[in-house]
Amino acid sequence: MNIMHEGKQRRANGRSASLLQAQGQSAALMGIQLVVSLLTASIMQRMAPHYSFARWLLCNGSLFRFKHPSGEELCALAGKQLPKQNRRDRRQNGESKPLTVPKDIDLHLEKAPVNPMDALVLRFFLEYQWLIDFAVYATGIFIFTECYYTVMSGSKEANIGAIWCVLTVFFGLKALNTLMSHYFRSEEGGERSVCLAFGFLSLLVAMLVLVVREDYLEFGLESGFSSLFDNLEVFAKQQGYADWSIPVTKLTVKLGLAAVCAYIGALLAFPGLRLAQTHLDAVQMNSDRPFIQLLLHLSFLSPVLVLVLWVKPIARDFLAKAPLGKTSVTLVSSAAFDSMRLWIIVVLCVLRLVMTRYHLQAYLNLSQKWVEQMKKEAGRIAAIDIQRKVTRVFCYLTVVTLQYMVPILLILFSTLALKALGDFSWSPAAMETPGVTPALVMPTAAPVVSPGFDDDEEGVEYMEEDIQATVARLSETFTALRAVLTPLFFRGFFAFLTWWVAACQVLSSLFGIYFHQYLMQS
Repeated sequence: MNIMHEGKQRRANGRSASLLQAQGQSAALMGIQLVVSLLTASIMQRMAPHYSFARWLLCNGSLFRFKHPSGEELCALAGKQLPKQNRRDRRQNGESKPLTVPKDIDLHLEKAPVNPMDALVLRFFLEYQWLIDFAVYATGIFIFTECYYTVMSGSKEANIGAIWCVLTVFFGLKALNTLMSHYFRSEEGGERSVCLAFGFLSLLVAMLVLVVREDYLEFGLESGFSSLFDNLEVFAKQQGYADWSIPVTKLTVKLGLAAVCAYIGALLAFPGLRLAQTHLDAVQMNSDRPFIQLLLHLSFLSPVLVLVLWVKPIARDFLAKAPLGKTSVTLVSSAAFDSMRLWIIVVLCVLRLVMTRYHLQAYLNLSQKWVEQMKKEAGRIAAIDIQRKVTRVFCYLTVVTLQYMVPILLILFSTLALKALGDFSWSPAAMETPGVTPALVMPTAAPVVSPGFDDDEEGVEYMEEDIQATVARLSETFTALRAVLTPLFFRGFFAFLTWWVAACQVLSSLFGIYFHQYLMQS
């Protein structure tokens, strides 16, 4: 009996040791980051119906909407009673005649704070709520991974925070694509023409930018693509494809990148035009608050500063060799400049997010602004048109919020992905120069040692082998991706993406300023 008991105990210990070994390999591959990421996704799904940052941003009582006037109120202001028709009149006349009032009536819209019940009628509210909440949780994951990498030095693990940042950029572009598809489905062709025009203009500008030398625009695309192509060839040779060569050239890649830039430019056309309108209205709304006006102007010009940060003669070279009389001094070193550039972009994005409320309130004030403009006109207008115009402004509040916030999120999370995947650091002392991986060394799975189980324990043995084989395959995949997609490539790609989103905003917003200041006045 004792011998049989000792044998069972040894087999149980062997099973536990094998399972712990497999779980240890899986934990070494993913680490605590994956656990926190899954926990965050679960919390986001469960907390969305009860607490949402996106819903709080609109419904915290700081934004005021304008209620549309009722038919009785309009008739009272026009000095007449609301006409009543019986069935016989409607049967004789067909449809009832719409109620009309003079345009110069003394109409004052009633203000009311935006509450959660009002959000039910907003267009694209669910898309807005999901994206903003996802961005908030992605920020939390990124901060956690940054602290984890600093304290635990988990450089061998996949950066989950960078993955969340890339997903936020992707979902932001998807939200803008949803809005643009709405413009293309509309019966009026004006919005479609604007998107196409900005798309072709962005294509032309992108092709001009991509031929500029790295001495002027220091994205690092050339070295990044060279690193990618070289590593792909090495990877193909290690996989047994000795005669394989890359079927595309750098020119083809740049043409494809220019097409993507044109698509992004079309997506950011209306957000830039809307930003110009809300900026002008917000500055006028805060005419008695000069400090707020200063912040609004700085927020509006922040994409221009982002563009300048990648112009090498103006930014890096000037700070590294600042002229001082007949000599030059180094104000900021090269490594310190990279860290300083990241901090500047993050601070500018935070400033623009802080200014969100002023832009949204300026948009909601369009109802009252339209009524004041209507009072200056002669003639009559249907009461239903007044009600529809006032209601439409509020119904598109979330669309305007997406148009304002998504470009900011694109720049912010592209910068965070640039920091995480490009091996940058928030501190200049920890900066390292990334290199090209010379060769790919693929790991091989460790042989599975069978502990000598009986026939009734073959299922457990197969499960252990499957776990170890899965961990080995995942390890090989991550190693191959890290060797092919080096930090040098990510530096060039995300630096260019950040710069291009800012460039598209500058183009569309400056055109919007010209349109609203001069073309609309004429």
